[in-house]
Amino acid sequence: MGVERAAPEDRFAESGGVFHVKHPPPDPTMTTADILLSSYPALAGIPADRLHADLAEVAVVLVPDRTVLFREAEPCRGFPFVLDGQVRVTRGSPDGRALELYRVHPGEICVVSTGCLFGNTPMTAQGVAASPTRLAMVDRNLLLRWTEYESVRLFLLGLMADRMAELMALVEAVAFQRLDQRLARALLGRGRQINATHQQLADELGTAREMVSRLLKRFEDRGILRLAREQVEIVDLPALRAIAAE
Repeated sequence: MGVERAAPEDRFAESGGVFHVKHPPPDPTMTTADILLSSYPALAGIPADRLHADLAEVAVVLVPDRTVLFREAEPCRGFPFVLDGQVRVTRGSPDGRALELYRVHPGEICVVSTGCLFGNTPMTAQGVAASPTRLAMVDRNLLLRWTEYESVRLFLLGLMADRMAELMALVEAVAFQRLDQRLARALLGRGRQINATHQQLADELGTAREMVSRLLKRFEDRGILRLAREQVEIVDLPALRAIAAE
């Protein structure tokens, strides 16, 4: 996982899936186990001596924004424990569009990585750092050893169930909701001023940029939004909520 900004999309893949670059923790007194436990307390169910021994060779690394962590159809090279930042997981289409499935934040898991790692199958989606992201990559054998402990099993199964519910809601939204509803919902909850390009919003919704631009302009014409370069300002919040709720 590269620490260089140049061509981040290629750095991870060229390394065979893992950049062996240790990055100092925010608090230099913290061990790798301390950092993991602060975000993933379920790991406290593993005896401390075993956890420290297992993590002796695990590097906590920092990747720059837009680093590709895994790609569709590639082998799964490890389980990402996100400690800081976030990972955007998408599924691509033959015409080059991408649909955002979910994001992985600290304390959460990537259900695609989990399924592919346990099933020993290729990746079914792409994961990209959505911001500078600190994470630890744990290999399959180590993760399987950790699942001997009930707290780890319950943690993984619980978050996988949550992710499946999110994915079912996404399928329902894509299949049954109008695009203007989905766009309105994507804009809500981000504050009055949203820093995003039309392309970024289109990628989140899995649609074409031109469709998003047309809808944003329609919202602006109705006095709901004010558009600027790489910026969307919500002017009429009740009206936007009404569209999202239709």
